[in-house]
Amino acid sequence: MSEIVNIAAYKFVTLDRLSERRTELLQLCERLGLRGTILLAPEGINSFLAASREAIDEYLKTLRGRPEFADLEVKESLADRQPFNRMLVRIKKEIIAFGVPGIDPSKYSSPRVTPRELKRWLDEGRDIKLVDTRNDYEYAIGTFDNAIRLELEEFRDFPRAVAEQLPESMKKQTVVTFCTGGIRCEKAAPFMESVGFEDVYQLEGGILKYFEDCGGEHYRGECFVFDQRVGVDPGLRETETTQCYACQAVLTCEDRESPAYVAGRSCPYCHRTPAESIRALLAKRNAELVRLINPLPGSIPYENRRPLHVPERFDRMSVIEFLDALKTVSSREGWLSECAAGRVRFNGRAVDADFPLRSGMRLEHVTPEATEPAVSPDLRVLYEDDAIVVLDKPAPLPMHPCGRFNRNSLQHFVELLYPKLKVRPAHRLDANTSGLVVCSKARSVARNLQPQFEQGNVEKTYLALVRAAPVEDEFECAAAISRDPAMAGGRVIVEDGLPARTRFRVRERRADGTTLLEVRPSTGRTNQIRLHLQHLGMPIVGDPLYLADGELGRTQTLTPEDPPMCLHAFALEFTHPGTLEPTRFESPPPAWAASSERATA
Repeated sequence: MSEIVNIAAYKFVTLDRLSERRTELLQLCERLGLRGTILLAPEGINSFLAASREAIDEYLKTLRGRPEFADLEVKESLADRQPFNRMLVRIKKEIIAFGVPGIDPSKYSSPRVTPRELKRWLDEGRDIKLVDTRNDYEYAIGTFDNAIRLELEEFRDFPRAVAEQLPESMKKQTVVTFCTGGIRCEKAAPFMESVGFEDVYQLEGGILKYFEDCGGEHYRGECFVFDQRVGVDPGLRETETTQCYACQAVLTCEDRESPAYVAGRSCPYCHRTPAESIRALLAKRNAELVRLINPLPGSIPYENRRPLHVPERFDRMSVIEFLDALKTVSSREGWLSECAAGRVRFNGRAVDADFPLRSGMRLEHVTPEATEPAVSPDLRVLYEDDAIVVLDKPAPLPMHPCGRFNRNSLQHFVELLYPKLKVRPAHRLDANTSGLVVCSKARSVARNLQPQFEQGNVEKTYLALVRAAPVEDEFECAAAISRDPAMAGGRVIVEDGLPARTRFRVRERRADGTTLLEVRPSTGRTNQIRLHLQHLGMPIVGDPLYLADGELGRTQTLTPEDPPMCLHAFALEFTHPGTLEPTRFESPPPAWAASSERATA
């Protein structure tokens, strides 16, 4: 096979017509027989390509014939085989994902230091700090002598790592950032300047250009490259280093001789029993949750645009009649005030309180500089596989954006944790109820899982602490529940309401007159357990809505400082949507459900 030329090239330049450019470049590359990847974004182009010398030269001649790419710089290396399997041209938001607004290399980049100049500085022993901006697995096979390693799983972690891992005193020193080919430093170096580092340079052309101009002096090991070669030495020759397909760990010859190495499946770094793999994943997820929701997202002021959909039963009502009928924590007078302030809108325009509505309309309630009430941030992932996520929900925490809560909701927390997936809760818990929530990780999974909850095929077990001493150890309630909300969104018992059935069993009778119950609802009506227990004269301890005298309180959601509402979703049994096997999960009982020494016989 003739020698293959590998090229890496990027340029930050404002680009439009991305779809047209994608089609043109894909056709050009396919005609010339190129393989690799081209990324296009509004901020520029980034490419890794390989082909014969003739094909590469013609590609570059064509591309540089366009004014925006006339000065495109290219780094080359040679190989005896094609390192890419196919040709891809993709449109992205950024050609190198960073996620920090205001860092635009097409408008500003930090001063550059050439490889030869950097080598001279290192030869002289100049006091500089070399910062490796690459990921952990890239650092593992080679870096500059005495380079600072930042613990990075991906480049998006760089801003956080700078804040957490670099000392404040370093802001006064000379810093040189480096990466494989220079593109990451186009954002890393300006970012460091933006947070107070006073003398920052970026290595022009990255490690590959340093190898080309200076060889391997002051560098130890290899350089990771993003193709099938995995690593190149300072002579830009492919090494014997490979990469684990499963976890992307870089593998030496010794690693590949390990019994844990199975080509395409595992290596010594990721070989775990299924239980070990789940524990490692859960530890990672829960650590990320702590970072994402502390401080609470809703505690940071923002403009909250709450959608209000008009159901058919409110057709031809006025705005104020509709809003008042919602039975939220806002009074009629409060809604009138919001309308007068122009904060209730339709199609972007303020509407007054008498504006007539039609079913299907979508209003918006706009709150500028909104902050949300505090909630418990102690959400935890108990289990995860390819199909489902099982959460242990704290209380108080609303499930979905509603009323005063938007970003301080379980749904928003889950979206932050799984930004690339549409994770959907298959059922609901009240804001003040703690315990198990099962979510699907794909629409196809939801189509199997959610109907199990809707059709009553899931065995649910709750724990409830009530202010009563039931006569019987086992009993049930089948009182029908109203369809429409009453005060604060609560429900009431009505003869012609929705059928509902709940079974109860005494777990523990306590000396203080309270009783711990095991509760199994056969249906899933709104507030069903709470309302049935109130109806039986056994209100739940701490319930702010369903009170002891049969009346409704004026609020649904407690604050984290309030005593807890003692209702906990303890266990769920259902058919796993992936394996189709019966599955059971349990949530650790809260302190109030623990066995009491005060229990009576």
